Amino acid sequence: MHFTESAHMSDLIHDDYRLLQVISRFGVSLGFGDLSVDAACKASGVDTMTFLTVVNFIQSEGRLSVSELAKQVSVEELMRYLRRSHTYFVDFRLPAIRRKLIEAINCSAKNQLAFLILKFYDEYAAAVQRHMDYENEHIHSYVQQLLDGHLPQRGSTYRVLAAKHHDNHSSISDSSHELKSIIIKYYPSDSDTQRLADTLMDIYIMEEDLFSHCHLEDTLFAEAVHLLELEVSARAEDGSQPMDERPKGKAVDAPNSDELSEREKEVVRMVVRGLSNKEIAEKMFISANTVMTHRRNIARKTQIHSPAGLTIYAIVNGLINLEEVKL
Repeated sequence: MHFTESAHMSDLIHDDYRLLQVISRFGVSLGFGDLSVDAACKASGVDTMTFLTVVNFIQSEGRLSVSELAKQVSVEELMRYLRRSHTYFVDFRLPAIRRKLIEAINCSAKNQLAFLILKFYDEYAAAVQRHMDYENEHIHSYVQQLLDGHLPQRGSTYRVLAAKHHDNHSSISDSSHELKSIIIKYYPSDSDTQRLADTLMDIYIMEEDLFSHCHLEDTLFAEAVHLLELEVSARAEDGSQPMDERPKGKAVDAPNSDELSEREKEVVRMVVRGLSNKEIAEKMFISANTVMTHRRNIARKTQIHSPAGLTIYAIVNGLINLEEVKL
């Protein structure tokens, strides 16, 4: 459904509950009665066209073309929306899920596996926060310079800045997938199943929300800022156009077999004990490149890429004792 200015604001939520968060992040309060989208936006001091563009883009699962949409948004309004989204994820959503996770997995002093899962979640949450801090401090400050009419130094463009941490979007998604997989596959059955299932649902919902947020940044916001750069450049009588330097995504190898070889299991044990690739190579009398090949195969087979995740995997599968793990 394509929403227009005359649509009732309440109809947006009834049609797609995900838009409830969009409305909130634009700063539009609930209790708008039968106000139209235009009237509710104006009452909250929000640019109606930017609001509708984001709503229709998200509601369409990001399938709408951004080339024309970017021309009708306010970059300043869209950036405020993204910054409020950052605050929501970092200050509210991630801490709320952490509290539910603690209740679900019973983080008592004796339950070290639960402690490791919580540690893995904290690393994931920290990665999300670092990602958003970078955007607030570097990308958004750059965009603010453009909004103030200042053209940053030559060679510095939005896409250059975004490319420096573009892979973080994929990394955050991979970490979220690992977290869910570890809980689903390896957490003991003596847990509070109902609480754990409820927490997993929250993680799935947040993951979808984060994906939508990142996709909007990579497409609609990126194109809108690009147009702003051209506008500011033209005003400064600088005809150069920013080049799209965003790195292309890399294909991910599909997993073949989940069975680790004895050599791979030994590598896992050493990684969990905190040894570096060089130290592992010396102990196994192989090259560092061979160690890296083993680690890539381990990640492919287990779908686990972090030491914290491998630690949980190793404990659950009896590759190492808890006493050997440095917590």
